[in-house]
Amino acid sequence: MLRVLMLTTAFIFAAQGSALADEATDNVRASMQKLVPGIAPDSIEASALKGIYEVAYGAEVFYVSEDGKYLLNGSLVDLSTGQDLTEGKRATGRLQLIKAMDESKMLIYSPKQVKHSITVFTDIDCPYCRRMHQEMAELNGLGIEVRYMLFPRAGVNSKSYKKAVAVWCAADQLQAMTDAKAGKHVAEKNCDNPIDEHMALVEKLGITGTPYSVLEDGRLIPGYVPAARLITALEGGAGL
Repeated sequence: MLRVLMLTTAFIFAAQGSALADEATDNVRASMQKLVPGIAPDSIEASALKGIYEVAYGAEVFYVSEDGKYLLNGSLVDLSTGQDLTEGKRATGRLQLIKAMDESKMLIYSPKQVKHSITVFTDIDCPYCRRMHQEMAELNGLGIEVRYMLFPRAGVNSKSYKKAVAVWCAADQLQAMTDAKAGKHVAEKNCDNPIDEHMALVEKLGITGTPYSVLEDGRLIPGYVPAARLITALEGGAGL
């Protein structure tokens, strides 16, 4: 009899807890719908912080109180370990967004044997992008595949944008990119291209400069990084 009573009590508490969690999720969802109308979050989950829920939109992560009244924008850090608990969620979001972009819409410099793959947002006229491109043979030699997406920072219809379109529309896209990054003239052409899609993805990822590299584990690396340091980070997971 006592065992039955204990099981019944446990069931009641579990049901109450589930109901409270559902109510909190509904509160958070309703508040976010007001804040970001027309866009549903990818996930709403209880965070490591009691009474606070983690809400993800792609690579963006927010923290909302269970009553839906308060929002925190920033990283949640476990002080006992120093681990950034938010970055893992952001990295997952980045990878999901990038995986949604078909490789046929990228310019890919691939080695014979691919050991690692990085996705790089690049601007033809960016000096450090050009410097990174000068190391392409070394990057490929280390087994690193470079998947370019185009981010002309000057905006649509700028000279950089028109160069990006010309490269994409060239008969030999990879050679045209190498020529353009070397300062050589690439004949202006127009064709269907994914550059506006690349720029929309840039906005979703919160990227503001070039080059910006997304590693295969979702880490985001701003700026130029020499090939030797990059391969160390890829193979050892070390910081840069």
